[in-house]
Amino acid sequence: MKNFLIKITGWEQKKEWKKLEVRAKAMPKDYQIVYEEIKNYMWNLWRFEAENDMGDFSTLEDLLGLFEEGVKNNKNVLDVTGKDVAAFCDELFHATESWKNKLNNDIMKKLGK
Repeated sequence: MKNFLIKITGWEQKKEWKKLEVRAKAMPKDYQIVYEEIKNYMWNLWRFEAENDMGDFSTLEDLLGLFEEGVKNNKNVLDVTGKDVAAFCDELFHATESWKNKLNNDIMKKLGK
């Protein structure tokens, strides 16, 4: 019953989202700006993909980890992403898409489809 209520209310996702946002706000201003823009790009990109589970924030979590490492190493945010942030996003989301495709293909093979 508890799992059902968590799924219906989205409580677990909200909790996870809030943790990510706290981590993002702890970064320097330039990292926050780029993070927000990438996040907006991601939502716009995924808005039209019905198969995406928006409760999975693993891509943002990975991005924050990468950014936190950059901050720790005193790197400018554009040293982490490169000056072509759109290309960085394409690579980031392509990597995510590749894993998703691999999972689907593996399942189809095992099911004989």
